[in-house]
Amino acid sequence: MLNEGEVCKYNLFVAKGLLRAFGVEENGYEQVVQFAVEGWWISDLNSFFSGDVAVYNIEALEDCELLLLTRQSMDEMLEKLPKMERYFRLLMQNHIVALRQRIIASQRHSAEERYIRLIEGFPTILARVPQQYIASYLGMTPETLSRVRKQISEQK
Repeated sequence: MLNEGEVCKYNLFVAKGLLRAFGVEENGYEQVVQFAVEGWWISDLNSFFSGDVAVYNIEALEDCELLLLTRQSMDEMLEKLPKMERYFRLLMQNHIVALRQRIIASQRHSAEERYIRLIEGFPTILARVPQQYIASYLGMTPETLSRVRKQISEQK
């Protein structure tokens, strides 16, 4: 879909399947920054809008059916269809709010709280995403995620 260092040419809408966006640190560690399931959009937005090279990779974790929207197509659509402009504005607002909440959670919440929030907000992702990617998304090691899951199951 997208490799770090390329220019992101598409904003991707997931009609079917599952994708992840991730960066690779110097030590080879993959930091997952986003998952996208049916009905979600995914892109390296900075690259998509600015034309700079992407800092993230995007890959499919399942077979996918995607709508690929180029910047030119998006601009033309938004110009012709005011309702779509409103839709994307609201989408971006929600994206900013979610990003801010994720930053706050990573700074203020324990590993257990972050995991609980994920399973409450996106329960279907757990069955579809390998645990190492969930751990990366939550900012913890797979071993820590395993301990957190065990603690939660023991509390029930």
